[in-house]
Amino acid sequence: MKLGENLKKLRESKGYTQQQMADLIHTHRSGYSKIENNQQEISVDSLVYIAKNFGISVDDIIYFNEKNSIPNEVSVEDKATLEQLQLINELEEEEKTILLKLIETFVSKKRFKDYLQKNIASL
Repeated sequence: MKLGENLKKLRESKGYTQQQMADLIHTHRSGYSKIENNQQEISVDSLVYIAKNFGISVDDIIYFNEKNSIPNEVSVEDKATLEQLQLINELEEEEKTILLKLIETFVSKKRFKDYLQKNIASL
């Protein structure tokens, strides 16, 4: 699915108009319409601003409502990785939260980079 379609679904799920979204990212409504119709790229800054406004990650926008983006079950075959996960589980709650946010940031960055590479290659 294309990013523009995900932005449209997100906008509609929040009850926003295209004009409200355009105002949010400081662009003209027709420009925002082109973004939703995959006729124009959205800037990374605008994508980050939308994510912050809706309290979600950029990753959540890119993979909006895709059930396959997060596995239902994870198995760990590597014993060193399993030991690290067990050590993480022993951390204080605040430390775990910080660590998980760091991991989420790196994963989001990689997914966004992969998404851009995939879509630039298709041009």
